[in-house]
Amino acid sequence: MRKRFLYNVAAALFFVFVFHGTPAHGSPVHGFVEGAYGAKFGDDRAEKNTFNLADVRLQLKYSYFPGFLDALSGEVYAKGEALADGYDESLNAYFRELNLFLRPSEVMDIKAGRQILTWGTGDFLFINDLFPKDYVSFFTGRDDEYLKLPSDALRVWLFLDSVNLDFVLIPFFEPNSSIRGDRLSFFDGLKGEISGQATNRTFVEPAVSGENMEFALRAYRNIRGYEAAFYFFNGFYKEPRGILDAAKEKFFYPRLRVYGFSLRGVVPGGIGTLEVGYYDSRNDPSGRDGNIENSSIKYLAGYTRDLGGDLKAGIQYEVDQILDYGGYTSSLSLGSPVRDEFRHLLTLRLTKLFLAQTLKAGLFAFYSPSDRDVYLRPSLSYDVSDNLRTTVGANIFSGRFDYTEFGSLEGNNNVYLRARYSF
Repeated sequence: MRKRFLYNVAAALFFVFVFHGTPAHGSPVHGFVEGAYGAKFGDDRAEKNTFNLADVRLQLKYSYFPGFLDALSGEVYAKGEALADGYDESLNAYFRELNLFLRPSEVMDIKAGRQILTWGTGDFLFINDLFPKDYVSFFTGRDDEYLKLPSDALRVWLFLDSVNLDFVLIPFFEPNSSIRGDRLSFFDGLKGEISGQATNRTFVEPAVSGENMEFALRAYRNIRGYEAAFYFFNGFYKEPRGILDAAKEKFFYPRLRVYGFSLRGVVPGGIGTLEVGYYDSRNDPSGRDGNIENSSIKYLAGYTRDLGGDLKAGIQYEVDQILDYGGYTSSLSLGSPVRDEFRHLLTLRLTKLFLAQTLKAGLFAFYSPSDRDVYLRPSLSYDVSDNLRTTVGANIFSGRFDYTEFGSLEGNNNVYLRARYSF
């Protein structure tokens, strides 16, 4: 109800700008129509066993420049979508983005409203980017842009001589769209087995209050050709990492603070990145509460290189370290899976263009030597014309253990096809 009210208010403000009597101009309306279908194969136990993706989507984008905001470089941007979801048998229309951009001075930019937030150096790996994600879309074969969920936020940039600042205020908590059994099966830690049906679990979100507003800060500058950034986040885990009542299957989102930094720049032969984040689990400072996620440190190093002949490659190495590990292991109940103190994860991205760059072949691979599991994302896209693109791809999971991230998804393998007509 709260979000619907906010969307209606934002839409009303948008149309006030559109029909305001002062001089103004707007861009042409752009967008696309897309159909997508994903056929499942493997030992899946989710609600429907033959497919997990069946979308028909319309997206429209429009930029409007109100004349009375010319002095502030004012722009109203709207990106709306209508989605017919054959899996859920639902039809929804919503704004993916709807915001107002202003430039009050040469050193300040402001964006207010519904927007996509992102920062950090990772490629499909997020250390200091604590903004909401949609992993259901990611694991079923929707376009990569749908990995990021929108946020209702105020964002302010300050461009100073010594350092640039990027501040984000999020008044209303927005969790990840996570796997809960209705479309993708997963490992149910309470039952100790793979579950493939929607549960009656309760997920308690933080109450709307000034105390529960989330905010994030990035301070960055260029130092001898390298972009260095420091990050701070104060809010909540985006996954329900806390258990309120195991018997009643009641979960909550613990408080979280994250301190981090990143470095990006040219290294021999390519571009190198380094990123670190310290996750301070505020509801479990001792690390001995088995019902709440422990504090941790995440490390990420990456390297990308153009190999010539329209071939590009990128590799990443991430390490997740659980802090207070002894407290974590001592809090586990008998028979519970034990996570490693250090989780290692490697990724590889390969991209090759053919046929005058109209055919794109790609592979993104995740491999964890500690968890002994793997996730492969091969894809092939072809530009039939300037307006029509077709994409075929797959999501392939495999793992030795049912309880690891990718091993738990082994029954959700699919092959998908998307066709998009842009205008």
